[in-house]
Amino acid sequence: MGISFHCEHCGKKIEAPDTAGGKWGKCPACHNKVYVPASKPAQPDDELRLAPLDTDDAIKHRKMLAEEARLRQEILKETNVPEEGAAPKNYSSAPSKPNDLSDAELTTCIISYIRQMADGELDLAEETALTIIPNGQNAVRILERIALSEIPEPEIADIPQQVLSGLIKNLRSRLR
Repeated sequence: MGISFHCEHCGKKIEAPDTAGGKWGKCPACHNKVYVPASKPAQPDDELRLAPLDTDDAIKHRKMLAEEARLRQEILKETNVPEEGAAPKNYSSAPSKPNDLSDAELTTCIISYIRQMADGELDLAEETALTIIPNGQNAVRILERIALSEIPEPEIADIPQQVLSGLIKNLRSRLR
C-alpha cells in the first residue's frame, strides 16, 4: 500500500512508496520540493463527529452584542462634541493672538503634537494643535524643516518615516 497525497504547489495527486514517508521528494508534475507525509494506517477512530450546537451560548452572544450596541449608542448620545474651532473647556494655554510663540517653543509644540498623534493621545494632540494653528506660517516653515531633516528630532526618531510624513502632512493641511 503506497502513500497518496496532493502536491501543495500544483495540487496534483502523487503516489509514493511507504518507504518515502517522512522524507522530502520532488513533484513529478511541477518539480517543486514536497514533503511526503508519513504513512499510517487509517483508523476508523480518527473520525471526529460534529458536536451539537449549544444554542444557549449563541443566545447569550447575541444578547451581549445587543447590549454592547445599546451602550455604545447611549455613550454617543451623552458625548458633547465641541463646536468647530472651539477650544476644549479645560484648555487655557492657547495663545490669544498669532505669533505668541518663539521658534523654539513652536518647534517643541510641533514635536509634542507629532508624538501625541503617534501615541494615540488624540485629545491632547488636538489641544496642542490649537496652540500651533495661530502661528501658521512659522509652523509651516518648521514642519518643512522637520520633514526635510535627514536625522529626526530624538523625541520622534522612533516613528516610522511614512507615519511621520503623514502626521506632518496632516498638520500642514490644517495650517493653510
